[in-house]
Amino acid sequence: MSTSSTRHGSPHFPTVSGSIAPSTQQDMDEAVQALQAHKDHWVAVPVRERIAILEQLLSNFVAIAPRWVEASLKAKGLAADEPAASEEWGAGVLPVINNLRQLRQSLLDIERYGHPRIPGPVLTMPNGQVAARVFPQSVYDRLFFMGLTAEIWMEPGVSISELPRTQALIYQDRQHSGKVALVLGAGNVASIGPMDILYKLFVEDQVVLFKANPVNAYLGPLLSEAFQPLIDRGFLRLAYGGAEEGAYLCQHPGIEEIHITGSDKTYEAIVFGPGPEGARRKAAHQPLINKRITGELGNVSPLIIVPGPWTARDLAYQAAHIVSSLTNNAGFNCNATRVLIQHAGWEQRPELLNAIRRVLQTVPPRLAYYPGASERQRAFVAEHPEAELYGQGSDGRLPWTLITGLDPEREGDICYTTEAFCGLFAETALAAESIAEYIDRAVAFANERLWGTLNATLIVHPESLKIPAIAHAVERAVANLRYGTIGVNYWAGIGFALAATTWGAFPGHDSYDIQSGIGVVHNTLMFSRAQKSVLRGPFRSTPTPLWFVTEGRKALKTFPKLIEFLAAPSPTKLPAIMLAATVG
Repeated sequence: MSTSSTRHGSPHFPTVSGSIAPSTQQDMDEAVQALQAHKDHWVAVPVRERIAILEQLLSNFVAIAPRWVEASLKAKGLAADEPAASEEWGAGVLPVINNLRQLRQSLLDIERYGHPRIPGPVLTMPNGQVAARVFPQSVYDRLFFMGLTAEIWMEPGVSISELPRTQALIYQDRQHSGKVALVLGAGNVASIGPMDILYKLFVEDQVVLFKANPVNAYLGPLLSEAFQPLIDRGFLRLAYGGAEEGAYLCQHPGIEEIHITGSDKTYEAIVFGPGPEGARRKAAHQPLINKRITGELGNVSPLIIVPGPWTARDLAYQAAHIVSSLTNNAGFNCNATRVLIQHAGWEQRPELLNAIRRVLQTVPPRLAYYPGASERQRAFVAEHPEAELYGQGSDGRLPWTLITGLDPEREGDICYTTEAFCGLFAETALAAESIAEYIDRAVAFANERLWGTLNATLIVHPESLKIPAIAHAVERAVANLRYGTIGVNYWAGIGFALAATTWGAFPGHDSYDIQSGIGVVHNTLMFSRAQKSVLRGPFRSTPTPLWFVTEGRKALKTFPKLIEFLAAPSPTKLPAIMLAATVG
């Protein structure tokens, strides 16, 4: 397998200039100094006051939401009335609102019970691991996410009886010292930065210096406005700039921890330095920085199809499901499906591929707003000239790209080793004597052949689950997949938006093989020993989930109403939401 920076892992993104002038070293020094002066004050802030801060933040984010969306749409080349504009409501704003609501509830629980209450059952799974049902958390979750559940699997060795003691550790011990954390923002999804800030503050008890990514630095002033209650108290500061400013802050003696959402190349440049000298340091195990560094760093995300008796409606639904997991945010998602895995002997394999093609033909190409996307797409097509292109690539837009029939034995294929980070995915097929054997082989393929450990999805027909051998193989797959989030009949990438689940790589990486990263975020029930999150949904949801690419017009009308509702729930608001979600 190639280990060069261009043929392994996440992209090395080109340098770009942000829309806001870089912070000076004096500005950054003053920001770090202010945070150092207030880090222990934050630790001492009582739970009741933190709840009040969260309520202020919730109100502020709802207030800025229209301008937040408007700025994002302009940068991504979308009109406000385009179906794809719904993504900025659904992925850019809604996850932050969910996060704030859930953190507020967790703190109310801590105030009353000493730890966040787990809303669903806590079970011991067949392999002995403890799993806690964390979603849905309310009747409204059940209403808006029909049929979707999510559980967090704990590390082996955690028992049901000790589970509460693994939650909200910072609230169990209020004698610890404060810390100053640097959060390096992501440039693709507007909600990532705010949610990373919230995790550091409310789950890890660290004040934050947030450096905006140059790609979406335009959101910085709105972020300052929404987070004003924390900025006024000296618990949060913002900085701007690119790699130079980031490197200065990473090496700053006043920065005690670092969190990054981005590329493994950026992570390694921080830890070891850039270029050949950085590579030498990595090989010699001589890091430049010994601070704790957590991060979410991308993935070549697999989607495993289990053969079954699929009808024409099933094929159409799942084709829309699969295409949605690629085209969301123009393909600039670390959790986008990159490799579709099928059974070579399934007679409906060609039918599913044709259904996917039909959906791709209906989705307008998107502006390639993220740096380097055209070059990355060309690199994949150069290696796979048989690639199929859908839509005209012009005016800065990229066609959707599908590569089928990959050789599963070709270890160094770019589609297996490298995250495309654009609107491109591939398909391969594995031979097996039985469906259960195929599932086991697909899990091994995903674990051992594909780069990264962030998220994986598995789709299986309910009739297939009635066959004991297949049902057992599916549960074995959930247990054995080494990914931080797994979706069963539901794109695992939605785990990012739920907030209650963990989001991050499967545990076990270190700086010398970082892959998808270290640590988690979101995790609003504040588990300290989580291993993975598992989403489970119906094979076909009715109504169709609003994040499907086919539902954009309904989503565009529904998500703004849903955000207002979640900020201040009232049964009187429900009819308008349900009407928009079903009629559009």
